Amino acid sequence: MADLNEVEKLIVKTLQELGATKPEVLKTADDVMKKCNRPKSMVTNTLTNLANKGVIKRVAREKASGYFVLQQA
Repeated sequence: MADLNEVEKLIVKTLQELGATKPEVLKTADDVMKKCNRPKSMVTNTLTNLANKGVIKRVAREKASGYFVLQQA
């Protein structure tokens, strides 16, 4: 995870702390936002960047997308 910036590292750490480390345990952008106390736009942009890098997985659902960590730190 050396190629991640500080915000990306924070988001991954937050997902891990929330227990989102497998497909059965998904967390939303709102969950992450509340836990790490960052603006929702920053969280959603960072989640998208992390998904594009293959660090986390985005799962589309009816209401809100869920996320979980693919690569453990």
